[in-house]
Amino acid sequence: MDEGLDLRDVCIEKDGAILLEVNHRIGPGEVLTIMGPSGVGKSTLLSFVTGTLAQGFDAMGAVWLDGHDITHAPPHQRRVGILFQDDLLFPHLSVGANLAFGLRPGGSRAERLTKVEAALEEVGLAGYASRDSATLSGGQKARVALMRMLLSEPCALLLDEPFSRLDAARRAQIRDMVFDRARARALPVLMVTHDAEDARAAGGTVITLSESR
Repeated sequence: MDEGLDLRDVCIEKDGAILLEVNHRIGPGEVLTIMGPSGVGKSTLLSFVTGTLAQGFDAMGAVWLDGHDITHAPPHQRRVGILFQDDLLFPHLSVGANLAFGLRPGGSRAERLTKVEAALEEVGLAGYASRDSATLSGGQKARVALMRMLLSEPCALLLDEPFSRLDAARRAQIRDMVFDRARARALPVLMVTHDAEDARAAGGTVITLSESR
């Protein structure tokens, strides 16, 4: 099987003008970073990969994941996980309930609880399952959001500037945690950012876009 995330001759346009063009295969555990200022189409590329491209944009090319063409698949069938600038935790749910929301269907209640507890322990939050998610710090919320996404068992990981709202100390810690877990699970990673330090930390290939495109 041809594993990885393959962006085949992807071209995204708006009002007839090309925003970006990408032709790149991201292997398991590898990272492709798309760098550039706001407005050049970075997040739009992620929307195309997840199947949520907004009206007004036109996209050509294909997205293949682990040997399957997912270009026209419904978003919920694509097995693509994404982390945003905001953690998007449900404030009315406990930490454990937030994590359980990410679990794929199936399994007994005890099995699902075990998975939640193991995920919390993995990121240093053992015993936090019953905590009100609204009481967590920014770094703790980022860790819960990461593990909720990983519990959905994605086959690829997209990063939409997920570190930009963290302070410098937390940023480095969470960034390392995300890339370490992506490599451990052999997930291809597509990251968009305007921050050169994020790109350096990610390693891999960097494609830089300019406003003039």
